[in-house]
Amino acid sequence: MSLATPSKLRRLQEALYTKAKQEPAYRFYLLYDKVYRADILAHAYAVSKQHGGAPGVDGVTFEDIETAGVERWLAAVGEALRTGTYRPQPVRRVLIPKPGGVGERPLGIPGIRDRVVQTAALLILQPIFEADLEPTAYGYRPGRTALEAVQEVHRALDAGHTEVIDADVSQYFDTIPHADLMKSLARRISDGKLLGLLKRWLKAPVAEPTEGGGWRYTGGKRATRGTPQGGVVSPLLANVYMNRYLRVFRLRGLDGQYGARLVNYADDFVVLCRTGAGEVLAQSRRWFTTMGLTLNEQKTRVVDGRREAFDFLGYTFGPMRSWKNGHRYVGAAPGKRAVKRVKGRIRQILRPGNQGPWGEVKEELNRVVRGWANYFSYGTRAKAYRAVDRYVSERVRHFLGRRHKVPARGTRRYPAERIFGELGVFQLRRFQLKRPAHASV
Repeated sequence: MSLATPSKLRRLQEALYTKAKQEPAYRFYLLYDKVYRADILAHAYAVSKQHGGAPGVDGVTFEDIETAGVERWLAAVGEALRTGTYRPQPVRRVLIPKPGGVGERPLGIPGIRDRVVQTAALLILQPIFEADLEPTAYGYRPGRTALEAVQEVHRALDAGHTEVIDADVSQYFDTIPHADLMKSLARRISDGKLLGLLKRWLKAPVAEPTEGGGWRYTGGKRATRGTPQGGVVSPLLANVYMNRYLRVFRLRGLDGQYGARLVNYADDFVVLCRTGAGEVLAQSRRWFTTMGLTLNEQKTRVVDGRREAFDFLGYTFGPMRSWKNGHRYVGAAPGKRAVKRVKGRIRQILRPGNQGPWGEVKEELNRVVRGWANYFSYGTRAKAYRAVDRYVSERVRHFLGRRHKVPARGTRRYPAERIFGELGVFQLRRFQLKRPAHASV
């Protein structure tokens, strides 16, 4: 459950958004003092604490701050911002597995103090830039979801926009040019102190642990590209810079010329055309080059959505056949990699070394499967749901069979009916029977 925005802050955000929407050329000033306003910092701290997360390079946790006194800590942060002595700490870098288990992705973890200050800045900046973002952008925006982007892609396919550019920007977050990004920010912000704060976050060194227990630092003031994934303001900065492409796409009239519909989520996007997808891709490639970015040529392709499948935001789109009557259609379904990922999480929960009480294990399992189902609740889901249900019942049976030393496979003691009934495990098939009106099977 997200925290309610205090009424005073909400009124400020509404005023900023209204001003930005009514005057597209207006540049905002005197914003920096709002970042260290006591009520805004306090709400930023509450939001940061709710999100949780690991500590930064200083090792300070929320528990440490609570023990020392939150009000005192916030007062010190506010004073550092007011006097101009605040400096961000290096960003702790960790490597996390990429979806599908192929390779690793760097994630930057700022310290809690920096996360709180970034959140305070975001509370002020987001309403301003939200007014400018193109309607084709869905990522990291209040009131917009990835599932809405999925539905928009499906609607475009159904409407005959079947020449599809399945695109990938190479290392987008890591290669955003600082100088051009700052120009994009300065088109709306004239407050030099706030722009300086944003620039310091972009220039914060990256700290990686060494074998000796210390830190190795890279980047810093000499860095010219990138905004760390994991930083609180990074998604907004990424949206602001990607908006350059989205805006020129609209202004050049590609919708009218090629019937091109663009759907963007952070660094992921597809373009669905009635005709001329190759020409649209060539123009897009030139625009990204102008922006100092490149498309990943190995992952970027043009497909015929009526005959070839493509993936976007975990869903697979393309030709499908109804198991009821054999009818062919262009549909959307949970992707194979999405099914594989949730199976991996289920396997981790039901691992042999998990000695937790069954009630706790079951609740964790249900949270994972129910959360997965809430997102993958659109389109043709029956096959994916059956696969996950079958996997859940097999893993639960093995888990409980080992725990209670049941001979053989345990199918008689733990049939699927008991697992999804008496034992209280969430079943996707039942969720499917209560499917939303927009979904199909």
